[in-house]
Amino acid sequence: MTFQELAHARYSVRSFQDTPIEEETMKLILEAGRVAPTACNNQPQKIYVATSEEARRKLASVCRCTFDAPVILVVCYDRTRDWKNKLQPGYESGETDAAIVCTHMMLQAFELGVGSCWVGYFNAQAVSEILGLPENVTVSALLPMGYPGENAKPLPLHSQFRDFEDTISVI
Repeated sequence: MTFQELAHARYSVRSFQDTPIEEETMKLILEAGRVAPTACNNQPQKIYVATSEEARRKLASVCRCTFDAPVILVVCYDRTRDWKNKLQPGYESGETDAAIVCTHMMLQAFELGVGSCWVGYFNAQAVSEILGLPENVTVSALLPMGYPGENAKPLPLHSQFRDFEDTISVI
């Protein structure tokens, strides 16, 4: 599959099989996130892999979009490691870096037959508290993942895109 085919085919999976993700497959997914580009290569990402019933239940208690996935990646960044832009006070790269890491893992997962769904509909402080995360770590996204369920399919909006000219301007 070419990258363009992969990018067009990948969709947000919201229904998963109970089948666990094999350790080697999970390592490949996590490696894709580990090597993702980050500002100044500071690598502020911190990924928590929730596989236990207890951890997934805790996450489901503060986020209704975990979809009973067998694995939930809690994608975070360490504010002591992210890049601070001296030319733009207040800009820190952590959120952007975490988004890039998330994207790499979602694309790698899909290539390996593992579905995922980028979730931002949660209270980050609540997630941090229930998991007991360090104060310097900010939760950016949840990434429920697993093998797509029998009824998993893209939502109707999946293949609707704005016109090229509406999103791209050559200057």
